[in-house]
Amino acid sequence: MASMLLPQSISLSSHSSSSPSPFPTSVYHNHLSILSTSSSSSSFQGRLSAHTGSRLICRPRPRASLSVSCALRALIFDCDGVILESEHLHRQAYNDAFAHFNVRCPFDKVAPLNWSPEFYDELQNLIGGGKPKMRWYFKEHGWPTSSVFENPPESDDDRAMLIDTLQDWKTERYKDIIKSGTVKPRPGVLRLMDEAKAAGKLLAVCSAATKSSVILCLENLIGMERFRGLDCFLAGDDVKEKKPDPSIYVTASKKLGVSSTECIVVEDSVIGLQAASGAGMSCIISYTYSTANQDFKEAVATYPDLSNIRLEDLELLLQKAVTAS
Repeated sequence: MASMLLPQSISLSSHSSSSPSPFPTSVYHNHLSILSTSSSSSSFQGRLSAHTGSRLICRPRPRASLSVSCALRALIFDCDGVILESEHLHRQAYNDAFAHFNVRCPFDKVAPLNWSPEFYDELQNLIGGGKPKMRWYFKEHGWPTSSVFENPPESDDDRAMLIDTLQDWKTERYKDIIKSGTVKPRPGVLRLMDEAKAAGKLLAVCSAATKSSVILCLENLIGMERFRGLDCFLAGDDVKEKKPDPSIYVTASKKLGVSSTECIVVEDSVIGLQAASGAGMSCIISYTYSTANQDFKEAVATYPDLSNIRLEDLELLLQKAVTAS
């Protein structure tokens, strides 16, 4: 499928941008406030209690004016880890690049570098971005020999060239994997997107990945019709600071023309959770194998996936989170 050329951001909302300012990002207290079991939420909690592994948590926010809206107007998805479980695909692409260029670090010259699933889980939760990952690794373990440089590069320019070469090849390999037709969206994502649009909610995707990578994923995994129907689309290229900095979500709120208190963000990692919370937005976690053990106490709810989560559930979660005191 041919890539759709997009401007740096997409904002189709006609809403006014004069929305209430996000809550201050002060330290929260008394994080664990379980949802009440009132009759109005009994059917909702019944569905959730039947969903193995879900944890439902309300996070008190700093007190705000009684005029602050708690109606859900915008649903915002991260991409990698939320729309698709992508980390094992990135790991595969890195290892294929290391093999292609015969990258061999000083501690192991018998075979090309190969990142194990366990190590990559730790690495990707420690350092964001492909080039920073490789640069950190080579600084820690020694710069490698390769078909790019017969001897380990010593100058900053040569090291940058090696990193750029590996990253460019890895990116193309990752694209080939995504376009292969073997990669599917995570459970519940497409249904929840369609429910939100049908109910007149604003829909956005905010990813820290490069724009070309996110466009490729969205075109192939949610389809062109849903992609074109997004009210806002932001990638890592669109902001100066990456997650956990809240810039991308603050920017999305402005482009959508809604208050941060009217948004729910779907993330998969504590880094994304910190970005959403820093923007004053309520965040639910759809965790993956590699992020399941992270500390999600600031999330309003956590789930292994979105299979059993409906739009009405999110509306109730937002109401509880915003009005909690």
